[in-house]
Amino acid sequence: MNMRTVFGATIATVLLPLAVAAQDWRGWNIHPEGYPNSAALDQFVAEVNATTDLNLQIFHGGVLGSQPDAIEQVRNNALEFGQFNMGPMGPIIPTTNVLSLPFIFSGVDHMHKAMDGDVGEIFAAAMEPEGIVPLAWYDAGSRSFYNSKRPIMTPADVEGLKLRVMNNDLFVDMVAQLGGNATPMAFAEVYQSLKTGVIDGAENNYPSYESTGHFEVAGFYSVTDHLIIPECLCVSSAAWNNLDDATKDAVRAAAQNSAQTQRQLWAEREEESLSKVEAAGAKVNEVENKVAFQEKMAPVYENFLASNPDMASVIEAIQAAN
Repeated sequence: MNMRTVFGATIATVLLPLAVAAQDWRGWNIHPEGYPNSAALDQFVAEVNATTDLNLQIFHGGVLGSQPDAIEQVRNNALEFGQFNMGPMGPIIPTTNVLSLPFIFSGVDHMHKAMDGDVGEIFAAAMEPEGIVPLAWYDAGSRSFYNSKRPIMTPADVEGLKLRVMNNDLFVDMVAQLGGNATPMAFAEVYQSLKTGVIDGAENNYPSYESTGHFEVAGFYSVTDHLIIPECLCVSSAAWNNLDDATKDAVRAAAQNSAQTQRQLWAEREEESLSKVEAAGAKVNEVENKVAFQEKMAPVYENFLASNPDMASVIEAIQAAN
């Protein structure tokens, strides 16, 4: 064996572990094990591992950091994939703020139809240059207000309430237009803040209201359906661009299969969560006149379009998808 052969064999031996290691992907998820999103992500991981040379591992419960931090980690390829809400995505990729406009979708079915079609492609085109490739859109239901003080029937009932919102100026403006005091806060801090009176309430969907125990310390849940924000199963652009076409197809197919599972599990979980909180004594009321809340959002749209005039066409595309 000549020196060239020996040298080549040595380099191959050194590089082989690196090539194998490069196929390991780590993923972020804020939800606990067993949650609809978590079960769907487990399915995604299992399918990708079975059909490709990739080796995926998902970390549930936000153990790899907060959601904004995890989004940045995926953008920088410190994490290869994650499942994110579009609310915290807005400050990082401004186009996605459109999805956080109050009442932008008329219902969950409208959201599914829009995001699975041309509207979803609009957002994918905005996200990919920023380091994130959305592969499938998950359901997060509709978000409504809950608090420890009183039922909310009209916008006037929001006045003076200190309400936790996700870290996005749109949500601060939304609550302000209703006369409330918005408090951006990490999700993990909400229960204790409700319990100690630092805040009066928050806004979220039935499963989050139930699974966190927020219903124990904020017993009034008022169905406003003011936000219907999709979530994405996303991968790092850098990791994605290192895949061959066949692997990309397999990963995308697994992501979209998981989205169908997640939506079904989500619908079932919403019913279960509603039953649990009502059985525990939470008072759930339907807001009969949602138009009154929608009309209060006119300044939110005006302010948004004043700063983002190019987003008018995106809003029109979403409305046309209904």
